[in-house]
Amino acid sequence: MPYVVAEPCIKCKYTDCVEVCPVNCFYEGANFLVIHPTECIDCGACEPVCPTKAIFPEGSLPAEWAEYTALNAQYAGQWPQIAAKKEPMADAEAFKDKTGKRAMLDPAPFK
Repeated sequence: MPYVVAEPCIKCKYTDCVEVCPVNCFYEGANFLVIHPTECIDCGACEPVCPTKAIFPEGSLPAEWAEYTALNAQYAGQWPQIAAKKEPMADAEAFKDKTGKRAMLDPAPFK
């Protein structure tokens, strides 16, 4: 069962998870990261290092964020792969603990 990136990542994009991923299964949007569901090897290395607690095993994803399973799969096929840690978004600390960020998800790929 793959891991899923959920709402807390929106407008933060900390990449600690990318740094520890042994198979480079993360993909980068303008203000969000996703995990490719067929590339993820379910190792769990990403979950404990996420500063926003945005990563969940698919089977443990909170019901309020159920749509993120499909969003991860969709955007992993559209966005560029990210394989190295980089700086978080400039306002990441301000958005780190905010809730209700779904409307802020930018579907554009990172450029």
